[in-house]
Amino acid sequence: MDKLTHFNDQNRAKMVDVTDKDVTSRIAQATGKITMHPETLNRIHEGKIKKGDVLAVAQIAGIMAAKQTSQMIPMCHLIPLTGVDIKFTDNDQDTITITTIVKTKHVTGVEIEALLAAQTALLTIYDMCKAIDRGMVITDVHLVEKDGGKSGHFVYQEQ
Repeated sequence: MDKLTHFNDQNRAKMVDVTDKDVTSRIAQATGKITMHPETLNRIHEGKIKKGDVLAVAQIAGIMAAKQTSQMIPMCHLIPLTGVDIKFTDNDQDTITITTIVKTKHVTGVEIEALLAAQTALLTIYDMCKAIDRGMVITDVHLVEKDGGKSGHFVYQEQ
């Protein structure tokens, strides 16, 4: 059985020591979806949401979240990010899909940064549209791919 890395010799939580890890290029991609009434998606497309440009605000919110991950998730290290990109696609019916890509050249990975960026962008869409559609549903948030570091390359496989 693998030794648990987030516990000290008193079995209390600790932040993992990454001092001796090698600096490598690391990348993570995450995704998620938000489903809404078709009229809500139409209003987003037409720029008719009272709070403003939904996708522009969601994009900035996701980038900001990636940059602040260590302040939100207790055991995450403060990581200097070298790139954050967020893309939106939709099915022209009722669902927006978000894809986030986060990069660094550091000693630990950026999976949580990519996932937090996706969740935050999705929550921002919800926040901006909730006045007209409180029934929106956020689903399928997961890591799509990560590369770099000791654990190597990971690609999500549908189960």
